[in-house]
Amino acid sequence: MQSPAEWPILAVSVVGAILLVEVMRRLLKRAGRKWSLAGHLVEHCTWAGFTVAAVVACNLVFGPGMFGDSPREQQLAATVERGLGLVTIGSVTWLIVQASYALTDVVLERLVRVEGERNRRARRIMTQIALVRRIAAVTIIVIAIGAMLFSFPQVRALGAGLLASAGIAGAVVGIAAQPTIGNALAGLQLAFSDALRLDDVVVVGDEWGRIEELTLTYVVVRLWDERRLVLPVSYFTQNMFENWTRHGSRVVAVVFLRVDWSIPIQKLRDELYAFIQSNPLWDQKDWTLQVTDVLPNGLVELRALMSAADSPSAWDLKCDVREHLVTFIRENFPEALPRFRVETPETRAGVPWTAELGAELAPGEQLSDSGSPAPKPGTQQR
Repeated sequence: MQSPAEWPILAVSVVGAILLVEVMRRLLKRAGRKWSLAGHLVEHCTWAGFTVAAVVACNLVFGPGMFGDSPREQQLAATVERGLGLVTIGSVTWLIVQASYALTDVVLERLVRVEGERNRRARRIMTQIALVRRIAAVTIIVIAIGAMLFSFPQVRALGAGLLASAGIAGAVVGIAAQPTIGNALAGLQLAFSDALRLDDVVVVGDEWGRIEELTLTYVVVRLWDERRLVLPVSYFTQNMFENWTRHGSRVVAVVFLRVDWSIPIQKLRDELYAFIQSNPLWDQKDWTLQVTDVLPNGLVELRALMSAADSPSAWDLKCDVREHLVTFIRENFPEALPRFRVETPETRAGVPWTAELGAELAPGEQLSDSGSPAPKPGTQQR
């Protein structure tokens, strides 16, 4: 090596660049108390900033003269220079991606705080931003990989041949990646058609849950029992599913009761109204109690409807109302509890039950004086 004094200069430059980034990080961290973007930049870009600073310092100080003049040392210098170029592209790409995430986090943080009627629109924007920034990150990374590859002379020499066969290669890749491309397009369709958003309440295959994560390839549904249902995005464009928060989070809870005909409907209706008025889960808007069906065995079906602000509240309200009405009927109208009625010949009007019963006797069996089948000879009656 002809210039050993340049190595300490390189080390000092790298340390100085890192210290400069550290000073900037501390200033941004202090400014983050009032400026939210500064806090997100510190959170996402610290390590990427350190890497870029060190690599840029190396590029500024490094030169072929740091190695000897022999062909082997010159080849080593060229290899190190090419490696620094690749690391520079990678670190700058990393910094750009992290900075884009910091910028979008500022918007997402504000949208998370939105509640009430504007919450649905906020969740739609959150879903779109999350997908768009993933697409942007993938695009930036693909461009960076292409720049890395074209830094090699051998790859540049093959560029003309690759472009000449781009049509055939594109067709082959398109056929091979059809499911992936279909999922990506389905994810964009869901996000920008407002059919599905983050935190939407959905019912998929008899499973109730919330949309926890929505990407270009899959959707994660957090079920009510904390299980996670992972489905491809294309599932939601090819199959039916229920979205309970498509236009709003308000849901109507339904409770069915099957009781005896003797139940006093009006008293039960008054009791329902008195109970939901004192229940904080009811949104003070809609309620009703109706007889919706007449069932066999002397039962009637009652349907109680109560509105709630969202689906979790509707579920809890439904359970509370069901428990209260069951307790109220059992304690105040026990005769109205469901019971099964069995029709006997004695209860039929205008039917000679003895004749009918005699027709149903087994061969050789006779009626006793009381009208019941007489025991067979040789048997004892208990």
